[in-house]
Amino acid sequence: MAGLSDLELRRELQALGFQPGPITDTTRDVYRNKLCRLRGEARLRDEQRLREEARPRGELRLREEARLREEAPQRARPTAAPPRAEPWLSPPASAHPKPGAYGDLGASAASWFCQAKQKAALLELLHELYNFLAIQAGNFECGNPEKLKSKCIPVMDAQEYLANVTSSSSAKFEAALTWILSSNKDVGIWLKGEDPSELVTTVDKVVCLESARPRMGVGCRLSRALLTAVTNVLIFFWCLAFLWGLLILLKYRWRKLEEEEQAMYEMVKKIIDVVQDHYVDWEQDMERYPYVGILHVRDTLIPPQSRRRMKRVWDRAVEFLASNESRIQTESHRVAGEDMLVWRWTKPSSFSDSER
Repeated sequence: MAGLSDLELRRELQALGFQPGPITDTTRDVYRNKLCRLRGEARLRDEQRLREEARPRGELRLREEARLREEAPQRARPTAAPPRAEPWLSPPASAHPKPGAYGDLGASAASWFCQAKQKAALLELLHELYNFLAIQAGNFECGNPEKLKSKCIPVMDAQEYLANVTSSSSAKFEAALTWILSSNKDVGIWLKGEDPSELVTTVDKVVCLESARPRMGVGCRLSRALLTAVTNVLIFFWCLAFLWGLLILLKYRWRKLEEEEQAMYEMVKKIIDVVQDHYVDWEQDMERYPYVGILHVRDTLIPPQSRRRMKRVWDRAVEFLASNESRIQTESHRVAGEDMLVWRWTKPSSFSDSER
């Protein structure tokens, strides 16, 4: 079956009375299944025909044998009276079936056989529908060679396909959809309405059918698996690069903070030297006031072109002196008609109060 070419497959189907449509990669497996089913049906028809032909000959032979058995005793004993049947040899009346009893049993068997046949036909229709939707969904996810708008196949397209392949009527198709709606099992087929988010409850609201398990070829599965693996590797390396860059940025930030901390301590040391030297000059009557303005010290230590860049270092140094240096006091004085903050050097006393 698998070795048949497309032309041989078409000829086999036509020889069995079925006119196939275009045979493509999508429909080849479907038509192979159809050919297998048609061959089985043809074989069953041949066996049924042979049985029907053999039945008249068998009945004729049985009647002839019965006639010969009836004539044989008469030829052997022409004057003998027929034996009298003893009462105890006669079958009881209850042993004979009532009229119509076998007919009721036959009707029940026929009804059961019809129901089983209808169920088999329904399952066959659902199987064909499942294969068709699975193949279409797989093709949609593997490049969409048939230019489908979505994986959800319209109801009319699915019904037309089943009518071409299985020669089923619209009533059977609706019965199959009704069975899917009423079944609590997952048959791998989703029935969707105009709003995909809403649950479909009746057949007339079904707009399209979608397979829950797309069937993809080996090449497509391999390419998708390879693409997934490459994507995961790229995501891993991107995350690794991001973490590495973040680590470099943090190390740079820590280094800048350390450099700023060191620059702040250097600035504190310079400020202490300037304020102490100013106080010494005041003691030697070289300065008019014992204090010096904070902004004057800043302008002395930091050149104009670096003041914007060194502003953070200067502010941290001023804050550090105010909270950690007891030898320098921050005061407010009026200098040249303006109030300004100044630093004054506090000379430690040589003797404590107790010694005095």
